[in-house]
Amino acid sequence: MYSILELVLAFIIAGVVSLGTTPLYRRLAFKINAIDQPDERKKHEGTKAYLGGLAIITGVIAGLLYLQPSHPHMTAILIGGAIIIVTGLLDDLLTLKPYQKLIGQIASAAIVMWSGLLINAITIPFVGTVQLEGFAYVITFFWIIGVTNAINLIDGLDGLAAGVSSIGLTSILIMAVMDAQWVVVYLATILVASCLGFLYHNFYPAKIFMGDTGALFLGYSIAIISMLGLFKNVALFSFIIPIIVIAVPILDTVFAIIRRVINKQSIGTPDRKHIHYQLIDLGFSHRSAVLIIYLFSAFFGIMAILFSSATMLASLIVFVAVLIAIQIIAELTGVVLKGRRPLINRLQRLIDKKQNL
Repeated sequence: MYSILELVLAFIIAGVVSLGTTPLYRRLAFKINAIDQPDERKKHEGTKAYLGGLAIITGVIAGLLYLQPSHPHMTAILIGGAIIIVTGLLDDLLTLKPYQKLIGQIASAAIVMWSGLLINAITIPFVGTVQLEGFAYVITFFWIIGVTNAINLIDGLDGLAAGVSSIGLTSILIMAVMDAQWVVVYLATILVASCLGFLYHNFYPAKIFMGDTGALFLGYSIAIISMLGLFKNVALFSFIIPIIVIAVPILDTVFAIIRRVINKQSIGTPDRKHIHYQLIDLGFSHRSAVLIIYLFSAFFGIMAILFSSATMLASLIVFVAVLIAIQIIAELTGVVLKGRRPLINRLQRLIDKKQNL
């Protein structure tokens, strides 16, 4: 069982530490030249400091030291997290090659799986609980690697990754409370507070970026705590709930891969077709684009919460709503099979009409 007072104090500690240390890491970043310059793809104004992710991590560490949550896999989770942090930090300082970053991610995933923390089963409507057996390692591996990179790829606008992560983690926190997953409640509380503390300095116009250190760490953290809680849920659609929680970064990543394969490009090739860039190209301001994606993320988070306890009929209604949202994101990211973008074209006409008034 958890204590409300403990959670509130942990939230304050993690948030204040993250908020207070962010300026310190900003000064450190400029001293060691861990900075980012704008270019054709990155449209931020002026030189920005990296290393903001270290403030998030420092906040999380402070919260963990206060709460000291206990779990059989906690040691492996912390070791895997340390590997991810080192990988991200080396990339921010030295610019690693993609395969070098992947090695670090594989090592962290391997540590977690070696400890026995696996996605062992999923619940499917009309079928029941399906034991994955040997496939558990494959599913777990791709889940950790996929989510870790999904948060990293959506980190393209000021405040975007931190905000989307905060919303997703808040959804996980609510479901963990509903399902009495107290370790997940502790971890999600600390992570949300640390993200919000950093977001104060990172929202547009950002004073500092989280860099790969922060983005990879948040992705890894979300992947792990969803394994601790959401995949243990016995709801009708338990296998899809974790995906819906962070649907925006997952869909953006999947559609980016599809788009690049169709265009015969390397899947690691950067472009400006991600959802956040597309919103800006549609005429939205930087701040508006971020807030719109926040709304998408909140929508998916609410849908996931409803999924976790809904009846079959309600789940199907929610599922239809999710499919509509997925189509909008698919159109925004340029993945349209017939070359038509009906919803987005309609939105564009409304924007043009407003500008002509």
